Amino acid sequence: MANHIYAIGGSAGAYELIVEILEHLPEKFQSAIIIVLHRNSKYETKIESSLSKRLERNVISIKDKYPILANNIYFAPPGYHTLAEPGMQFSLDISEPVQFSRPSIDVFFESLAELYAKETTSFLLSGANTDGAKGLKLLEEAGALCYVQDPKEAVIDTMPKSGLSMTKHVQALPNEHIINFFRSIT
Repeated sequence: MANHIYAIGGSAGAYELIVEILEHLPEKFQSAIIIVLHRNSKYETKIESSLSKRLERNVISIKDKYPILANNIYFAPPGYHTLAEPGMQFSLDISEPVQFSRPSIDVFFESLAELYAKETTSFLLSGANTDGAKGLKLLEEAGALCYVQDPKEAVIDTMPKSGLSMTKHVQALPNEHIINFFRSIT
């Protein structure tokens, strides 16, 4: 099992930064990286398989009841909400979209806030709606470390600005600082 969860939420404009983050990860880490990226389930993407090959790492599309394991990178699958469950495992849900999105960043962040806030560091990146801001607020209130991409560096600043406006102590980090943060995770 993972000893820490790094949760990344993003939408339009976030993918390039996510790839940069993943390219700079240490070879081994005792944490799990879980990414909720807005994707349309009508279109097949090969993000996980192409990143697995490119990075030579475990980049996994989450399935229901998968365990949350160290040294793995997980992506929420399109068309499903992803939740963290007791016992460090995932569940998938097909309830209504949130902020027109399924997977929803809020849904995932909220599940982390309920169960694993003290073991979570979260990042909210570029995006064109407010998904993730409410979940970020709950994570912050529950004691998680929370950051947003500096809105000035986001391709679309709506999501990180919403995260900042709904929270009290969340810090905005430039892209370079976010990349360096992940370069040093253990």
